[in-house]
Amino acid sequence: MKKQVLILFLIVGFFMPVFAQENPVLPSEIGQVQSIETFGESKFSPTGELNQVKQSVEVKILTGSHKGEKFFIDNMLMGNPAYDIKLKNGDKVILHAEQADGGVNFFIADKQRINVLYALSGVFFALLVIIGQKKGLFSLISILVTLGLIFWVLTPLILSGINPILATVLVCVLASIVTIYLVGGLNSKSSAAILGTVLSLGIAGFLSILSIKFASLTGFSSEESMFLFSAHPNLNFVGILASAMIIGALGAVMDIGMSISSTVNEIFISSSDMGVKDLFASGMNVGKDIIGTMANTLILAYLGGAFSLVLLSSNIDLQKFFNLNQVATEISSALIGSIAIVLCVPITAIISAYLIRRGGK
Repeated sequence: MKKQVLILFLIVGFFMPVFAQENPVLPSEIGQVQSIETFGESKFSPTGELNQVKQSVEVKILTGSHKGEKFFIDNMLMGNPAYDIKLKNGDKVILHAEQADGGVNFFIADKQRINVLYALSGVFFALLVIIGQKKGLFSLISILVTLGLIFWVLTPLILSGINPILATVLVCVLASIVTIYLVGGLNSKSSAAILGTVLSLGIAGFLSILSIKFASLTGFSSEESMFLFSAHPNLNFVGILASAMIIGALGAVMDIGMSISSTVNEIFISSSDMGVKDLFASGMNVGKDIIGTMANTLILAYLGGAFSLVLLSSNIDLQKFFNLNQVATEISSALIGSIAIVLCVPITAIISAYLIRRGGK
């Protein structure tokens, strides 16, 4: 089984670069703030206009061909916390570099935050391996493979003009196969979980298409989608929205599928004389307990991601609020994911009962 899992992982690793595409990106470097000189005071005038504040920031370049050099860079403060970059001495910043006649110009893009992300990732991966041991290691590999599939396979496919829904379904199926077989092994239990996950995702994809069509969702539900439109106006944004709904449901549906199939498998090991009908009933009994908490978890995850919208509802008429494109999109995504979770229970239970019983024979 170890050889089969290793071969499966190597196949995925081999084919991922085939789909990867090199896209031109804006060059950036890392710098450190040495000193700041501020001109003016950020405040609103009686007419409601904002007085702009200019900062002359001395930055030492820490990476690249200009490493060690110091530049004075203007940093404008507009009084808007969403866009202002508030700096202090010693802060590390991301610099956007633009070639100019006779040299290079640097602009402050944002503060450097990647070190915090590295620390959190390190803690998560360490706990995953220490507590989960062998299963935790396989889970870590599956996470990396899934992220690789999304960033290096799905993203280039969509940007190249491939139908987003088709590309997402294919990538989600591949991610499900790799994840579940790595964690559960090559057996009837894992096969049942994969089939239950794939069928439930298919239903989620179908429902997402229907909801987008009949609710007239545009796919422009966030500022990021508008930025993407500016860079790639020819993309199918409705299809991208459906893809986002499918990906949002993937993790929870895989969890349900694996939980149900594992339960049915353990019950069969304890009572190998049980038939398909009894195994299905046992799987459904466990699934009913899982449904409530898992669906609640998914709803809360979407609410947490859109909590600013929840707070905004206190200032808007509720009928108008629920009909906002962004609100309708978030609600549709949460409900479609919850429907996929609920349907995954009976689908996986019947498939698990049949495959595990047949495998036992």
